[in-house]
Amino acid sequence: MFKKILVALDHSPMARFIFDQALSLAREHHTSLKLVHILSVEEETFSSTDLLYGNPIYGAPGPTIGAAVWYEQWQVFKNQSLEQLQGFALEANQAGVEAECTQISGNPGKMICHLASIAGTDLILVGNRGRSGLNELLLGSVSNYVMHHAPCSVLIVKSPAKGEHSDLANSDLAKLA
Repeated sequence: MFKKILVALDHSPMARFIFDQALSLAREHHTSLKLVHILSVEEETFSSTDLLYGNPIYGAPGPTIGAAVWYEQWQVFKNQSLEQLQGFALEANQAGVEAECTQISGNPGKMICHLASIAGTDLILVGNRGRSGLNELLLGSVSNYVMHHAPCSVLIVKSPAKGEHSDLANSDLAKLA
């Protein structure tokens, strides 16, 4: 049913869970994966609010740090994200699933939809952090945007409940397609 699955990954701990689900689907349905990471200062692990208030983890500009140090930390973040993406692609290829990866900058929701459109994607897998109400209104929701603007089907992956594992082989999700 699916020939190409676009997998939107960020630099959060949930990325592993999303990748594992995508890999399981790809193996079962003999599809290829396009792994994407959209670089954005809005990503929670590298927040644009750090520009105003500073971030002790990434050293963002704020009262105690300058733009040059922030830029250096952005480069580290960018390289770590690309290495993670390339590691996932290598893992998929070693598992017998054709996979390619792309990391670009931009608005995550818009870029995911754009890449899906130009890549001829049949399905998009995107995570959901569970924002609702005021948080979603103020911070937005990438998964909500993708769901409403994607050129293909969208599978929104919720984070697992504590104690659950990411193996899809025995879940109802594997029977989806």
